Amino acid sequence: MRGAVIHAPGDVRFEQLDDPKIEQPTDAIIRTVLTCVCGSDLWPYRGLEPIDRPHPMGHEYVGIVEDVGSEVTAVKPGQFVVGSFATSDNTCANCRNGWQSSCLHREFMSTCQADLVRIPNAQGTLVATAEHPDEEFLPSLLAVSDVMGTGWYAALAAEVKPGDTVVVVGDGAVGLCGVIAAKELGAERIIAMSRHESRQKLATEFGATDIVTERGDDGVARIKDLTDGIGADAVLECVGTAESMQQALHAARPGGNVGFVGVPHDVQIAGEELFFSHVGLRGGPAPVRRYLPELIDQVLTGHINPGLVFDLTLPLDQVAEGYRAMDERRAIKTLLAP
Repeated sequence: MRGAVIHAPGDVRFEQLDDPKIEQPTDAIIRTVLTCVCGSDLWPYRGLEPIDRPHPMGHEYVGIVEDVGSEVTAVKPGQFVVGSFATSDNTCANCRNGWQSSCLHREFMSTCQADLVRIPNAQGTLVATAEHPDEEFLPSLLAVSDVMGTGWYAALAAEVKPGDTVVVVGDGAVGLCGVIAAKELGAERIIAMSRHESRQKLATEFGATDIVTERGDDGVARIKDLTDGIGADAVLECVGTAESMQQALHAARPGGNVGFVGVPHDVQIAGEELFFSHVGLRGGPAPVRRYLPELIDQVLTGHINPGLVFDLTLPLDQVAEGYRAMDERRAIKTLLAP
């Protein structure tokens, strides 16, 4: 098969790789229908995460089941499936509590920008649709496998409630999906922090009521101006930098909540400051598997359309250009079609 391999910062190549095989009775092999480049893939691409050896890339996928291990009965060859970037058996104590991304047998996907993918823990990870979906739904179903599920979790972690004022820090695909989630959970006012016109437009289409272009302390001051000096009820932190985390924490009102889903890089939180702020903080890798049935249904009924975050579509063999386009902010999110 063919797949994307990162060799060094800025160096992603499309190479011939060995076809995946069933290694465990809980595995499945899928043929990729769509995959994509994630904002978190840019951390190693920009040299902000170490690359100690060449390795495959990609953790978002939808596809057709090709083969299953002997213990997999939930899906069968020929079915269209959606999965999560974190695999889960969906039966351990953590999974039963709704935290499948902390499954005791969790494996993080990292080989999905390829023609074929081995899915560990397939029995608990993959969700099959009743029939093969129409092509128009495919981008949104792909979004559900990560960015929509992650944006949904950010809103739930921030405890967004009907009537709330919500701030979304980050205008990438996760932040934009966070806007969708905040609207679906009943937020009355959604303030998207963005400096980019195309992303501002999409945020507004998804339900944002206000746009704030300032960052850092200036961004916090603008949020306070918009909320009578108090701050937001809920803040979704969807970036992962020290600045974005501080901006999120300071934009929340006393008693408000921050849901953080940006993978943290050099983020440090002062305990005393958090203590006196009365701001609640919850985050981590989103338990996407918990939300898959609901979000898949919302997509297939036309209720949400998170696939609009894909503003560049390329053949899979042009994956390197997909990375460049996102790195240079020429694209919000690159869709890759084998």
